[in-house]
Amino acid sequence: MTRPAYLKISQKALALLAVLFGVITIFAGGRVLAGTNPGYVVFLPLLIYNTLMGFAYVGVGTVTWRNLNLGKNGAFVIFALNLIVLAAIGIAYTAGEAVAKDSLGAMTLRTVVWLVVFSGLWWLGRRNTAEA
Repeated sequence: MTRPAYLKISQKALALLAVLFGVITIFAGGRVLAGTNPGYVVFLPLLIYNTLMGFAYVGVGTVTWRNLNLGKNGAFVIFALNLIVLAAIGIAYTAGEAVAKDSLGAMTLRTVVWLVVFSGLWWLGRRNTAEA
């Protein structure tokens, strides 16, 4: 039995969100790496991590377009990694390290976006099983 259209459309929408978020992340990180001043103290390891993860976002989004299960697994890994990094920079910020409050906000946004992507893909996987 084929999947209902709304499941296919939802999967494609989440894949597109992941790819667009990745492209924006690469663009923003690349600009700062190229010398643009973001207006706050840049924690270089976080900048490099986020810029590289932008490529992972695009990759997982591309995979998600074609394969729900692989996309869901990739989204979970990205969410978990971002959550770990968020916790680490939160601890560093609390300890007075050179981590800007803006960096905490941006990392929180990244983590929430990937929680949404993962949750959506998980839900689609459950619906896909229920519809079969």
